[in-house]
Amino acid sequence: MSSSFKTFLKHTAKDFHNQSVNPPVVRASTIIFKSMKDIRKTQDKAEKNPTGGHYDYARQGTSTTYILQKILTKLEESHHVFTTPTGFGAVFLAIFSVTRPGDEIIAADPVYSPTRILTENFLKDFNIKTTFYNPHDLKTLEKNITKKTKLIFVENPGSNSFDFQDLGKIISIAKKYKILTAMDNTWGTPYFLKPIKIGFDMSIVSATKYYSGHSDVMGGSLAVNKKVFSKVHAAERITGLRLGPDDAYLITRGLRTLDVRLDRHRENAKKVAKFLSKFKNIKLLYPYKKGSYNFKMWKKYYSGASGLMGLKIKCQNINSVRKFVNSLKLFGYGYSWGGFESLVLHQEYRETGSRKFLKLPKDEHLVRLHIGLEDPSDLITDIKQALKHLK
Repeated sequence: MSSSFKTFLKHTAKDFHNQSVNPPVVRASTIIFKSMKDIRKTQDKAEKNPTGGHYDYARQGTSTTYILQKILTKLEESHHVFTTPTGFGAVFLAIFSVTRPGDEIIAADPVYSPTRILTENFLKDFNIKTTFYNPHDLKTLEKNITKKTKLIFVENPGSNSFDFQDLGKIISIAKKYKILTAMDNTWGTPYFLKPIKIGFDMSIVSATKYYSGHSDVMGGSLAVNKKVFSKVHAAERITGLRLGPDDAYLITRGLRTLDVRLDRHRENAKKVAKFLSKFKNIKLLYPYKKGSYNFKMWKKYYSGASGLMGLKIKCQNINSVRKFVNSLKLFGYGYSWGGFESLVLHQEYRETGSRKFLKLPKDEHLVRLHIGLEDPSDLITDIKQALKHLK
């Protein structure tokens, strides 16, 4: 990328043909040609250059989805980016592309709950076994490697528990045993971390979150290196996991302000974190405390932090925690995050899922906050009045 990340987002993909700042939405099922000769030319081009946007049928994409793919490929500094209808679709495509019956997967214990259900339960019926490692003890990763291990799946930081891992060490282990790697990088996005650049084979982002930024679209992206491209390309074509043009347009539009929004999310989150760090009954799950393992691992690999954080609240009465959450006025109650608004969730079993290494005492409770783009002083005032319910 010749220009900076920020400048690139503002100047890429302008449509001078139609004289519009943003490219138009091209909706199609049939891609029409002037002759059979033109169809064959396009098919030949696609065979020679499968990342070039040469389509003979719209399941493969249109110019609108192609533009988004090229933007994301630049941002990820990857060989190519595939786009999917949801963020979890990108998780599925990554795993489906490189594993077969008899293979084994090793995944981080605090992966997104649907990712755990897919790997631990669903894939079992296809004779694909998954084991889980402790993100703070990578010996638990290496000791589970067998000759059948095909993929190490990382989510960083850990879903809901916000564990930051030594990514370089994971890559070294994978290379030592010639195992493929995938990382869910939704929290950081390539604005703060580029997994392909540091050695991962696949990088997943839920475009539903910060890419879109407005809580009104679903999508996912899967960035890949050259090593796995052909496998993912084949899997994507046969499954039909392809983002539609309307969603691609909205995500492209959202990307224009990705840097501005993430900078603001980060600054707001730092102010809220500073306020919450004063309370002895709250452990902040955010890279804020210097000297901690999580801070060191975050600082080692990331250039910044997003607006998503967790609170580990020490409280004897769970109803007090529920009252704290329910009394917040400026935080919406709902799943997902990454939009302009602040959100809160009380993390119970249905959110955290089955965990081998997450052991919470009965008097400790998890709450997740997404710090949005509101005035941070208003958010802090709201949290302050709600904290009175913790007893």
